[in-house]
Amino acid sequence: MNQVIKTESSAFAQGVAPEGEPIMSVRGLVKSYHKNRIEVPVLRGVDFDIEVGSMTSLVGRSGSGKSTLMHLMATLDHPDQGEVSFNGARIDNASARQRDYYRNHQIGMIFQFYHLLPELTALENVMVPTMIARRLFSFLGVRKTAQERAEQLLEMVGLTHRRHHRPSEMSGGEMQRAAIARALMNNPTLLLADEPTGNLDSSTGHGILELLQKLNEDNRLTIVMITHDDAIARQADRAVRLENGLVVEQDDALRVVH
Repeated sequence: MNQVIKTESSAFAQGVAPEGEPIMSVRGLVKSYHKNRIEVPVLRGVDFDIEVGSMTSLVGRSGSGKSTLMHLMATLDHPDQGEVSFNGARIDNASARQRDYYRNHQIGMIFQFYHLLPELTALENVMVPTMIARRLFSFLGVRKTAQERAEQLLEMVGLTHRRHHRPSEMSGGEMQRAAIARALMNNPTLLLADEPTGNLDSSTGHGILELLQKLNEDNRLTIVMITHDDAIARQADRAVRLENGLVVEQDDALRVVH
């Protein structure tokens, strides 16, 4: 289950910081977008840390800057000002190759709308990150190992019986579980989840939250979860609340035990 498929060395392939220390630090993040000649400020100077082994929610209303912030944390976009550091190394200004390595090997991402490839089975979708990281010819040499890990991950999320099914043959909850397995394929140290229950009914969404909590508690996987729902935010250890592009509140020890 914890087997790691070896990859090339990188500036970000170092040991993880000790538990209780920041795995990610955000300092002074400013980001605006432009619509024609109009500048639209989204983040106005955001600061916070994510501790190793924690489960943190980024909570706020639509338009508060949550998704923009996660895109910057994932190096999918660049800040106008400020810095994002992962494991002590600045990543917002890293080279394209280093950012690719960071996204492929150090973090996993889950989205509200799953983003599974419709022509692939659940098993094949879970294997996609390794296919991307290893390229085609290199991947063929580790295919058996990758398939074994993908099978283990599908079993962990309760989808062994769906491994040969395509997304159109699965429910929303099953697709999100497959997306979680895919996000874990390269054994990330940080999981970023953007509204992971937003497209699900309450019962199915509760099951996804329980799965994320189990990953955090059993594997000490560091998780950052975006949500607009205070009830969901309280399932985390800590909430960072955004309003109008600023952190207005940080609450610790929130997790509700059922």
